Amino acid sequence: MPSNIPSYVYSLFAALIVGTIIVSSISISMANMKNKAENQQLNNIDEYVATQSMNLIVHVMQAQNQNSSQLLEIPSQIGNQRFWISIENGSSGAWVQAGFGTTVNLSQPRFSIPAQVEASGIFVSGSGRACLQCSFQNQSVSLTLTGD
Repeated sequence: MPSNIPSYVYSLFAALIVGTIIVSSISISMANMKNKAENQQLNNIDEYVATQSMNLIVHVMQAQNQNSSQLLEIPSQIGNQRFWISIENGSSGAWVQAGFGTTVNLSQPRFSIPAQVEASGIFVSGSGRACLQCSFQNQSVSLTLTGD
């Protein structure tokens, strides 16, 4: 009879190890799913800002010599993380970038704005609401992203 006690202890120890492995793998899988969902929501915000920018540019160009602004409906956080949005332009055109945190990292993926505009501005979530301002003067369109 005393020889059976160690086998029970070994069985309980093995069950504990297997349970820990299962719980750990499920936790890692859930964290990966959460990160993918948050990155997808950030990409959706990029696309939304680019689309709203184009709508505002078209509206201002049709009216000519008019200034217009639009508040953007974006969340203050994604999950429990703050994020930033940047609008810039260069020789290849204008684009929208976004990333997590409060420090702008311009190496993030870009979402292109298919228009010839002077674009600038950075918005950090948690600092009010994002606002796009667009103006058309001297045959030039200017687009600015600010916090209100």
